Amino acid sequence: MRPSFESVLHFLDLEQFLKICLAMHKITYIGGGNMGYALAMGLATATDDYAVTVVEPDPEQRQRFAVSGIEIKECVDSDLSTADVVLFAVKPQIIAAVVAEASSFLDTSLIISIAAGTPLRSLVSWLPAKTPIVRCMPNTPALIGEGITGLFANEYVRDVHKDLAERILGAVGHTTWFNSDIELDAVTAVSGSGPAYFFYLIEALIEAGVANGLKREIATQLVLQTAVGSTKMCNASDQSPSQLRENVTSPGGTTERALQVLDENDVRPTLVLAVSEAFKRAQELAL
Repeated sequence: MRPSFESVLHFLDLEQFLKICLAMHKITYIGGGNMGYALAMGLATATDDYAVTVVEPDPEQRQRFAVSGIEIKECVDSDLSTADVVLFAVKPQIIAAVVAEASSFLDTSLIISIAAGTPLRSLVSWLPAKTPIVRCMPNTPALIGEGITGLFANEYVRDVHKDLAERILGAVGHTTWFNSDIELDAVTAVSGSGPAYFFYLIEALIEAGVANGLKREIATQLVLQTAVGSTKMCNASDQSPSQLRENVTSPGGTTERALQVLDENDVRPTLVLAVSEAFKRAQELAL
């Protein structure tokens, strides 16, 4: 329930007034695809402090939310004007059209966009003047509360907006702020696409285990726990990943032999090249 105008007249400071308004926590996600689903479900699972609505035209995508308790709509309508935050979770190829459809219902909402490669300048040009906008790039581990999101704000984003954006994205993982679109494109290439790189490596290691005589379920267990343990070691240790790798690599041992094969086949520079290509593609998507 929103406060009456009379109840807030004694707040002369705009920042305080904004804090009250934004404390309603009414959030509308436009787009219920994989990333929108991860963010909306991750937030709804993490806390009940937010009234979450998802707008998704695809009936199959809407069905995924059936037992979530989240309000689902097929298209945007005038209710969008009451949202404190509108988060666009759509593909970069269609975001211009989606924003155009929604813009007539937008007024004072904080706008958050997760469209890869869509720069802040484009969002500014599509939305009403002086709209507070945060461009961000999360990743799919948000679904289990282990995401990482890079954020970049325009000049109309106040501290209260930043706090709210951090709470929304922070409910599903970690957040860090950046100062330019080009940095967000790099975030897209490294952590936005990053889970796919790790899944790719996990797939390959499982196949290697099977090829060397292990049952698939055993190989999977070994690889997944090794991935978890290695990540936890990196987080817990004051040593660099390079030093941790060297600690495992005994001269003349099995690990050294394996790493020699990786080096001989240019795995490291190939991975760097792959991420660089993802970075370039993010820039190509800019409108």
